[in-house]
Amino acid sequence: VQLQASGGGLVQAGGSLALSCSASLRTFSSYAMSWFRQAPGKEREFVAVISGSGGNTYYADSVKGRSTISRDNAKNTVYLQMNSLIPEDTAVYYCAARVTTSRLNITPREYVYWGQGTLVTVSS
Repeated sequence: VQLQASGGGLVQAGGSLALSCSASLRTFSSYAMSWFRQAPGKEREFVAVISGSGGNTYYADSVKGRSTISRDNAKNTVYLQMNSLIPEDTAVYYCAARVTTSRLNITPREYVYWGQGTLVTVSS
């Protein structure tokens, strides 16, 4: 299984970025997909999750209202649109996958498959 994240880059505060993650999962719609991030010297933290069908989402308070997670099951891809970026959003962003459960999982240890990460840098 491979998860390939892309879309990171350098952006000024107030700007936007769109991250993508493609997955080589045979039954992509059976997997909940999440985005996590890790800033230098900090632990990996939850950003957003979307259920296998795409019908349910959940966001960390730090990005709620500024970010949107979505997925295209026909393309085996999950997206994270981030707007109104602030310097505190600077981190390596990782996508992760796990088989869907009855609830949305938001801790790193609950995820089996991980992408390689894409760096987002927000300048002030």
